[in-house]
Amino acid sequence: MDDLGEGLSRYYKQGFCSFHTPGHKGRQEFFNGFDFLGFDLTELPGLDMLHAPQGIIAEAQKRSAGIFGAEETFFLINGGTVGNQAMFLALEDTEDKRVVVERSSHRSVMSALVLSGLKPEYVMPTVHPEFNLPLGFEVEKQRIPWQEVSGCHVTYPSYYGTGFKLNQLLDERTRLGFNTPILVDQAHGSHYLGPLFPPSALKLGADLVLHSSHKTLSALTQSAMLHVQGSRISRTRLRQSLELLQSSSPSYLLLASLERAGEFALDFGRWEGLHEEVEELHKRVGTGFRILSPEDVGTYGIHTMDWSKILINTSPLGVSAPQCVKYLRESFGIEPELWDEENILFMLGIGSVREDIRRLTQGLESLAGFAHSNGQTASEKRVGNTRYTFSPLPKLVLSPRQAFFAHKRQISLKDSIGHVAGETISPYPPGTPVIVMGEQITYEVLDKLLTAGEGHWQGWDGFKSCKIWIVEEE
Repeated sequence: MDDLGEGLSRYYKQGFCSFHTPGHKGRQEFFNGFDFLGFDLTELPGLDMLHAPQGIIAEAQKRSAGIFGAEETFFLINGGTVGNQAMFLALEDTEDKRVVVERSSHRSVMSALVLSGLKPEYVMPTVHPEFNLPLGFEVEKQRIPWQEVSGCHVTYPSYYGTGFKLNQLLDERTRLGFNTPILVDQAHGSHYLGPLFPPSALKLGADLVLHSSHKTLSALTQSAMLHVQGSRISRTRLRQSLELLQSSSPSYLLLASLERAGEFALDFGRWEGLHEEVEELHKRVGTGFRILSPEDVGTYGIHTMDWSKILINTSPLGVSAPQCVKYLRESFGIEPELWDEENILFMLGIGSVREDIRRLTQGLESLAGFAHSNGQTASEKRVGNTRYTFSPLPKLVLSPRQAFFAHKRQISLKDSIGHVAGETISPYPPGTPVIVMGEQITYEVLDKLLTAGEGHWQGWDGFKSCKIWIVEEE
């Protein structure tokens, strides 16, 4: 067997309990009747065409639109990334205009700026002081220049399951009489159906809504949906954008899994038992950890909270999150979605079962005892990673597209002050850019990069050599 296949087999045999994507959690029940080899087909007679559907794909998309409350739904086989990119390309009246973008948006939104040529008008999230993460967004503190932008793109919910007052943003647009499309990255909330979860962006009235259906529902990895309603978005332009961005040889395995994911999404009973177990988890371990809970709603720009995302801050234990993850993996076979120096995120999906959460509860209870016997005293507790703050945004000198295609050279980071960045650099998690290509490098940016330590970075080609790509001056 090849190295990649051996690695996959070796990992699978370890039998970790999944608290990460994909949402099907490897359960066969979601794929009963699937012939994975036989169904590995693309566009053939009788199988319809993804980019001009009139048959079985068209019918499947129509059914999904009815399930999720859209006027029209498009299946995506290049992931949620292509959905965010298509949103921007579908915007009209873009000449000499900008687009509102949340600074903590997914990196695919930054790539959408490169593809579309639009300049960003950033709005800032609110950083929670205890979790050191941008969990909230305060609409009332933002100034949206509706008359000057082609669209407004926001994330709802956040990676960590927190939601802002999206209804207030939509109401403001209506009250002021603007027709600006509101685009919503609901990648982590494709399961927002039924009474146990916050209202979906479609229900609230957004124009374009992205679902990463593989994250919490049962679709295969790389499968997503893009939903549209109303007349603010040209359907023709949207179709053309997706045809430009998506493969001309779509995987029918991915398409069929999307169709089935919509059907399983209506099985609300799957979530009811999980909800009960999560409530019990909060009762049993909530005093030993700082867990994001319903009590946080109404603070730091948090308006809704998705209980199926379990975010734990380990600082009260005096033990770093990576140490805690190591203990949970080795002692209980628990695999989280992600962690940084002080937070761990455990993500449920439609394939999760009660026993999974009970194992997590037992693991966390044991971890608290382990930390008590092996951790530090309160006076010795580590400070944690550098506090995440939003300094004044760097000056936008070039659009991300202009910077992407410009001539560049790599220089020492310490010599970069005043130069225009030629790459977008984000610490991950949370993935919020410190600098976006086209912005001028400031002392505040330099300080953050020089004190980066051994964190995980996206987009920083010269991290190890402490160098950065800059745009060459003409």
